[in-house]
Amino acid sequence: MLILGHAGITLGAATLIAGAVNSRQATKITKISWFASLSRYVDIRLLLVGSLLPDIIDKPVGQYFFRETFNNGRIFSHTLLFLVLISAVGFFLYKRHRQVWMLTLAAGTLTHLILDSMWNTPATLFWPLMGFTFEKIELAGWASNILQALFSDPSVYIPEAVGLVILLWLGLTLARRNMIGAFIKYGKA
Repeated sequence: MLILGHAGITLGAATLIAGAVNSRQATKITKISWFASLSRYVDIRLLLVGSLLPDIIDKPVGQYFFRETFNNGRIFSHTLLFLVLISAVGFFLYKRHRQVWMLTLAAGTLTHLILDSMWNTPATLFWPLMGFTFEKIELAGWASNILQALFSDPSVYIPEAVGLVILLWLGLTLARRNMIGAFIKYGKA
């Protein structure tokens, strides 16, 4: 999955969950945007960063900086260990300071691992329990392969299209409500 799919689908799922929680808590019917409902709980910007965080870390490390060592864009940040570590820090920050920013990153990261179907590569998902090395993959021509798949493979272009629609919906909602500045500064919709 690529950028739009990860970010948009994560945002859509979180928005649906927040909407469901808010509808159960509402005592009277109020007109509130779906995204405003989500932004009551989290900084949407951090959720979007979290949805891309494993790729932000692993792609440069595994494909560029240490290509001879790893030759893979799914390494440390695509593991349950990484998710557990950032979640543990998030729970500590929440318990101690009532800050949810790290838990928001962890939620985005969890969604990323699910959308990448990491259970199909258990050696990476459960690293280091199944060994200390990561599978090496052929990276020659990866950019052209991704571009080709974007236009020919439904498992690539459908999630990207869904993600694009959700992100456009956010953008239009922010523009219609004159909230672009608040979103940029505070992550609120």
